[in-house]
Amino acid sequence: MNERLQDIQGFLREILVPRIERGDTVLDLTSGLGRDTLFLAQAVGPHGRVHAFDIQVAALAETRRLLEEEGVADRVVLHEADHARVREFVTEPVKAAMFNLGYLPGSDHSVTTQARSTVRALQGVLELLMEKGVLVLTVYRGHPGGEEEAGAVEKFLTALPRKIYSVLEGRYINQGNNTPYWILIQKKRGELG
Repeated sequence: MNERLQDIQGFLREILVPRIERGDTVLDLTSGLGRDTLFLAQAVGPHGRVHAFDIQVAALAETRRLLEEEGVADRVVLHEADHARVREFVTEPVKAAMFNLGYLPGSDHSVTTQARSTVRALQGVLELLMEKGVLVLTVYRGHPGGEEEAGAVEKFLTALPRKIYSVLEGRYINQGNNTPYWILIQKKRGELG
C-alpha cells in the first residue's frame, strides 16, 4: 500500500487495483501527463482496453510518449475530445474510470475542466459503468472555476439513487479549504426497471 497519505492518486490506485481484471475496459477521462492512463493500461493487461480523453494535444502527446516507452500503447485509444463526449466514443460497458479535475500540471492554467462538461461526462460514464464498477475523481479547487465545478459535481452525485450507487468522499481536514479531495462511486447494481 502507498505509505504517503498526501498522494491521493496513489491511494485511489490502491482502491482500483483489486477491482480491475485483465481484459477489462476502463476509462481515463483526463489523461493529463499519462500516469493514470499508464496505470490503467498495466492493470487491464494485453487484452484489455483503456479509452483516454483530453482536449489538449500536448497532454495526449505526453501520454502517448509514456505509453510507448512502457510498451503498452496498443492497449489504449487516445481521444482528443472533451470528456463530456465519452458516449460518442465508448459503447461497451466499463469496469472503472478515473477523473483528475482541474488543469494540466506545468501548462496553461486557464485551460481547465469545466462544471457543465464534467457533469455530462459523469452522466455518460455512469451509464457505461458495469455493476460493481468503480469511478474515482480527484477534485482540485484552487483555480478559477474550481469551486463551481466541485459544487456542480457534488450536487449531481448527491442526487444519485442510493439503491444503485454508493458515493464516498475523502478530504484533508487539517490542510486548508482549497486542498484537493477524492470521491469514489461504486455502482451497486444495474438500473432499476
